[in-house]
Amino acid sequence: MSETDTPRPVPTLLDLFLTYGKIGLIGFGGINAWARRVLVEEKRWLTDQEYAETLGLGQVLPGPNALNAAIMVGDRFHGTAGAIAAPGAMFGGPLVLLAGLATFYDAYGEVPIVKAILAGLAAAAAGMVIGTAAKMTQKLKPPPALLAVGLIALVAAGVFRVPLPWVVLGLAPFGILAARHVMRAK
Repeated sequence: MSETDTPRPVPTLLDLFLTYGKIGLIGFGGINAWARRVLVEEKRWLTDQEYAETLGLGQVLPGPNALNAAIMVGDRFHGTAGAIAAPGAMFGGPLVLLAGLATFYDAYGEVPIVKAILAGLAAAAAGMVIGTAAKMTQKLKPPPALLAVGLIALVAAGVFRVPLPWVVLGLAPFGILAARHVMRAK
């Protein structure tokens, strides 16, 4: 039985709201890494492939990719109500928390220990994003052509600092062609 054949739970609207609230509050340093872990591994609401497709679409649409993905997941399970509940919960808790942290940072941001803590958190967040990408790549096992498109995007954006819209516009045709080639081969 494959990952897509096993019956997956369907969340209630309250489950969706509480889960995205949790994602928002534990998603320090990169909410997409936590969202994948919770939605795919813990809750099993989405497969790895469905999450990757949702996140991919969220990244090419205008606006924050985590917001776009939350809207799409919410809509998938509960229509307009879900599309409002998921991002509302995801951003509501952190908004309150960040307002408090901003006040704290304003008062103590120049203290050396606070600077060191923030630098450590930034490094951990970067590692978490890289680890999630590696985990998704291992599970999805993209064919070499699609993996090459992803690696070129990584180098373009990460090393050469090409703006993301240009990376997407420049590589989208190659990604589409590679995906079509893979689908035809199956």
